[in-house]
Amino acid sequence: MTREYRYISADSHLEIACDRWTPRVPEKYRDRAPRMIHLPDGAGDAWLIEGRPLYRGGVNLCAGKPFEEWNPKGMSYATAAGAGSAEQRLREQDLDGIDAEVLFPGNNGGMLVNTIPEDDAYLAMVRAYNDFLALDYCSVAPDRLLGMAVIPERSVRYAIDELERCAKLGFKGVVLSTFPSGKYYPIPEDDEFYRAALDLEMPVTVHVQIGARGARQGPVFKYPKDPGEDIGGQDIVSRMTRYGQYGALSANQLVMSRVFDRLPELRVYFAENQIGWIPNHLEQMDIHYNRHRFWAERLLGIEPFDRPPSEIVKEHFLWGFQDNPVGVAMRHYIGVDHVMWANDFPHAESDWPNSSAVIARNFAGVPEDEKYQMVAGNAIRFFHLETAAQPSREVSEAAAV
Repeated sequence: MTREYRYISADSHLEIACDRWTPRVPEKYRDRAPRMIHLPDGAGDAWLIEGRPLYRGGVNLCAGKPFEEWNPKGMSYATAAGAGSAEQRLREQDLDGIDAEVLFPGNNGGMLVNTIPEDDAYLAMVRAYNDFLALDYCSVAPDRLLGMAVIPERSVRYAIDELERCAKLGFKGVVLSTFPSGKYYPIPEDDEFYRAALDLEMPVTVHVQIGARGARQGPVFKYPKDPGEDIGGQDIVSRMTRYGQYGALSANQLVMSRVFDRLPELRVYFAENQIGWIPNHLEQMDIHYNRHRFWAERLLGIEPFDRPPSEIVKEHFLWGFQDNPVGVAMRHYIGVDHVMWANDFPHAESDWPNSSAVIARNFAGVPEDEKYQMVAGNAIRFFHLETAAQPSREVSEAAAV
């Protein structure tokens, strides 16, 4: 299916009541699936999830409301924008002037049910959500509803099994909430997952950062060498992200793991990070690497890079932003072909149904070919979308640079 794309939100969310997808959970695990409850006295909707406190959507269901009326209490899936059927979602896209959305799993799928201890029950929840997303929701308009499949967190084997299953279901991409092994730091076995994703031509994404759903567990990196002594909490991977934020640490973990040396074709998209901080981070990560690499080589076994680490980030990562005029102004320090605009609908960062005003403000004075790359062209390329209309010659030439 081909389509002419003008504007693609590269980071939106599927915020739906859990009882929309839990019927796909096998009967033997159905009683352990999340349940929707309506709180008394107009306090709104909430989820009962095994192993978690009562969960409420809060400002994740506030799109279309004036800021003065936002209230994290009293949210209702029945009345909220962005929480309805696929057909409703398409009407909401049309109202906002958006041709397609990359749909991250909001409060659904494996990210909220990871407190279920038994692997078989947990995996049943992940598969049920992914089946619903592919077969019941995105199938209504697969060229406009671009669902990101949830990858389970427990092991590389489970991650690859679900990756392969999701490729057969026709997904446009997958989202990692931990590293493929299920850990919060990279290990060599993760390469098996990335290699499988490359073989399947499946885009790999991260929403905000790895470990965004909860407290990080364990170290941020497994160094080749144990220093054998207390070195005062020094950690070069974290230090190189000292002046970054959110996805900077996750990106640096991947850089320092050398996965891109082994798999140079791998690219990873970090959604919803904003981009104005990235040029400063790239500068500072090189400065801190050059200051601290020598003791890290001696004590931690970190092998030296043959080029600045910032160059690896520029080559292998794409970044998502919403309303960030400063970031757009700094785009050439990151790479115009490595940033993607999004509306974050229906979350608090969304300006739905007024994305056109946000786009106009962010891209004022930006050449049309560069604007096109950031609002559609980069997403088309990264997610392998079929487009009926080719960009202008100017746009094509800019994308090739």
